Amino acid sequence: MSILLTGRFDAGERDEWLALLRAELPGETFVLEPGETVDIAVVANPPAGALQGLPRLALIQSLWAGVDKLLADASIPAQIPIARMVDPAMNEAMAETALWAVLSLQRDFFDYARQQAAASWQPHPQRRADELPVLVLGRGQMGTTVARRLAANGFHVVAWGSRDGPLHARLADAAVVINLLPLTPATRGIFDAATLAAMRPGASLVNLARGAHVVDAALLAALDAGHLRHAVLDVFHQEPLPREHRYWSHPKVTLLPHVAAATDARSAAAVAAANLKRFRAGAPLEHLVNRARGY
Repeated sequence: MSILLTGRFDAGERDEWLALLRAELPGETFVLEPGETVDIAVVANPPAGALQGLPRLALIQSLWAGVDKLLADASIPAQIPIARMVDPAMNEAMAETALWAVLSLQRDFFDYARQQAAASWQPHPQRRADELPVLVLGRGQMGTTVARRLAANGFHVVAWGSRDGPLHARLADAAVVINLLPLTPATRGIFDAATLAAMRPGASLVNLARGAHVVDAALLAALDAGHLRHAVLDVFHQEPLPREHRYWSHPKVTLLPHVAAATDARSAAAVAAANLKRFRAGAPLEHLVNRARGY
């Protein structure tokens, strides 16, 4: 039996993952090309069809938190379990980014950055953290970590999940909405014109989940009309974001190049290896994807 390591890696990244996984699992055989002996696939957002022709495949361990593309790959048999990456280090990194975004909105730091570019000296009234209610969408480990970090810094935080009733009823109370929802058929395009209109006038959106959650035209219209104050966006429908996209130049948009919580190979390799050890021992696996829910 062997373990296939495959997917989309940056230069040198695959070698790093391979070395870390081999150190964690010295008794395993790792391969970089599909073959009949492969019974486990460790993957980093592989292209559709990359896991075909593996008759012994019994487990897919993702190195990414998001598994929407794996679930959309019709070539993967439905009976093969998929485990997603849940790494405490990644959760903490996401919490740091969320805290930066909310603090910047609370203290008008994004406005001051624009003022600096225009050589404009204009102090703003200073709000307390508890005067900026925050709604965190997503009750998973990442959303929970973000909510705790914000609450520890004095913000009034409410968390919402798909089982908590209608979303629109919660939006009017929040000055900042942070999206950490998984991408599923039910959440794709969730931030459309109707949802954005339900947000409090002058509220801000922080999208750290998936670009497909947001209808770009609707968000730009809400910003242009002044209904929303600001948007902090880390993810997009197309990445890298095309140079001609309006987000680049919009004065009410702050962009990040999908870096809100980069996977730390050192900690994530240990998480993945622990799950593979459970598989070899016949023990229950952690963080298995529920295909019906989509995450």
